Amino acid sequence: MARSGVADGAALEGTRGKILEELAVAPRTARDLARSIGIQESAARGHLDRMEERGLVVPSFRREGVGRPRKRYVLTDQGQELFPKRYELILDTVVSELLAREGEGFVSALFSEAAERMAREIVKDVPKGGTPEERAHQLVTALNRLGFRCTLDRSPDGHLRIVRTNCVFRHSALTHPYLLCEVFDKRLTETLLGQAGVNLEDSIGRGGMRCSHLIELR
Repeated sequence: MARSGVADGAALEGTRGKILEELAVAPRTARDLARSIGIQESAARGHLDRMEERGLVVPSFRREGVGRPRKRYVLTDQGQELFPKRYELILDTVVSELLAREGEGFVSALFSEAAERMAREIVKDVPKGGTPEERAHQLVTALNRLGFRCTLDRSPDGHLRIVRTNCVFRHSALTHPYLLCEVFDKRLTETLLGQAGVNLEDSIGRGGMRCSHLIELR
């Protein structure tokens, strides 16, 4: 039985999932894990070796009395990230508080500036130059690395269109669709593409099945 608050999903299923759950509580030796989970110690070591290769755990040595230091395994930051994170809860609360205190104009400007900053971070990994379509393809690749699930196609009148079937801000976009879709997301796309006009045709935050940005190249 998984502990309350521990992630589900493929990454945390089966024996390795149980090992991660144990290590989330405290560092453990291979012997400790084998006893707790009910497997052979050799099997526990095999799982830990594979998990160490994936960067999920690292060994830590600590001397206890006389003799050799005991080898315990500790979750890495990457291993910790497999557990659920509800960042949108604090984001939604902060946005609501800002709207109440400062008003929509202030928060819109703040989101626009944040979008520009995020765009500058993304384009650091995008090669400069190329045709507008080549650059759009490169940006789609960069956004996919962030989890947006983007594709690039053309509208019936020949304009480029970026289509996203996943929104990494989905919860907050549904709560604050104007700020996340009309301000942040649209400004992010405009800044990424540079000399281009962007028309938000459809968005998940407005109840659509996807986010679609029509790019009007200048």
